[in-house]
Amino acid sequence: MLGRQREAFSMYKRLSSRDHSALVDVEENSAPVQNIMDVETTNPSWRLSFPHVIVATISSFLFGYHLGVVNEPLESISIDLGFNGNTLAEGLVVSTCLGGALVGSLFSGWIADGIGRRRAFQLCALPMIIGASTSATTKSLAGMLIGRFLVGTGMGLGPPVAALYVTEVSPASVRGTYGSFIQIATCLGLMGSLFIGIPVKEISGWWRICFWVSTIPAGLLAFAMMFCAESPHWLYKQGRTAEAEAEFERLLGGSHVKYAMLELSKLDRGDDGDNVKLSELLYGRHFRVVFIGSTLFALQQLSGINAVFYFSSSVFKSAGVPSDLANAFIGVANLLGSILAMLMMDKLGRKVLLLWSFLGMTISMVLQVAAANTYVSGSGSLYLSVGGMLMFVFTFAIGAGPVPGLLLPEIFSSRIRAKAMAICMSVHWVINFFVGLLFLRLLEQLGPQLLYSIFASVCMMAVVFVKKHVMETKGKSLQEIEIALLPQE
Repeated sequence: MLGRQREAFSMYKRLSSRDHSALVDVEENSAPVQNIMDVETTNPSWRLSFPHVIVATISSFLFGYHLGVVNEPLESISIDLGFNGNTLAEGLVVSTCLGGALVGSLFSGWIADGIGRRRAFQLCALPMIIGASTSATTKSLAGMLIGRFLVGTGMGLGPPVAALYVTEVSPASVRGTYGSFIQIATCLGLMGSLFIGIPVKEISGWWRICFWVSTIPAGLLAFAMMFCAESPHWLYKQGRTAEAEAEFERLLGGSHVKYAMLELSKLDRGDDGDNVKLSELLYGRHFRVVFIGSTLFALQQLSGINAVFYFSSSVFKSAGVPSDLANAFIGVANLLGSILAMLMMDKLGRKVLLLWSFLGMTISMVLQVAAANTYVSGSGSLYLSVGGMLMFVFTFAIGAGPVPGLLLPEIFSSRIRAKAMAICMSVHWVINFFVGLLFLRLLEQLGPQLLYSIFASVCMMAVVFVKKHVMETKGKSLQEIEIALLPQE
């Protein structure tokens, strides 16, 4: 087993001799192929795939909305349902969806490969509609928890399928930009839930409206997906070549279909994703890319981002900033960083954004450590703390937030893509859960200075890991990336 792991740890950033000779034969002996290559000197229009990507990111909007939907109304919910003052019950209302998300993410790969990307989106919308409706109409804590768990399964299924779909339907020239839409949609969902929750203290029962509102975008996602293209990569894997060509024409334009199909044909269609064994992903020949993906998500969560979101309101409160204004500041910093990532993703590349993002997060945490130092004056401590927190959220949003969800479907081969994403997202949710569970206890026992020092160390470790293990995928087709990372048999 160890021998296979060592073998899997060798990254192949060049073509093997077998692949080289095959490509040379095609280029030398096929004039039609040369004509196709000439056509590909111009990039496909982004306008054709844009509507399909926008519909897919509705799932990310819902993800962000349901993450934040109980933050403002939690007190009103606890009073109306009779568990006010019960911190365990309040914690369950917030975190039950994380358990559902873990279940959804675990099965996401098998669902996406089994029924296709479009139907997977429709399936993820279903528990979100049922769960939100259950939470909106319930008169008991049990009903609220059931609704939150159902919503969580949709939250767990949506993000990996969105990452798969956006990666597979986007032209290589704008794939990074489109991948950033996922993070922007999540930010807008979070901000939307905070905005909808504003009247909750003035209007009795408004929290029920907050849940009902989420059924509208969920229904829109399920309906609009009926008119969107299926992933040509998934269709090709199923042997439905003619349908794959038709979908490429919808997404890229007729003049780019033959080149896109030629790229797909460079790889074995016979490698059906249903034959992927878990052993291949965990310690077999695909171990390296799954290790990179899982570690990126682990470092993302262990950097302290969720702890910062959780603790931000108290930091701003100590600076005399109201909680609703503090949430607005955090939301704006997150959104501005996500927009900058969208503009830079296909110019600077994924690896550069990741490096600068984790480096900026390290500096931000150092500011937090300085703010917690007893030698810093009161006003200076507040400025460092608030400034460090906003800087942390902003730098997270330009790289560590959006890049892993985009990069991983790019580096996973078509054969393992869906199932490998399911494993990596499961790692994400497990660590997310434990960070949320243990953060306040660690803060109490270790103190802010030591805890933020640990977060800064994790961010610095992430810089080293990205520098050593992550390859740049900017501007490359999925097939080029797959061949470059092709493991030895």
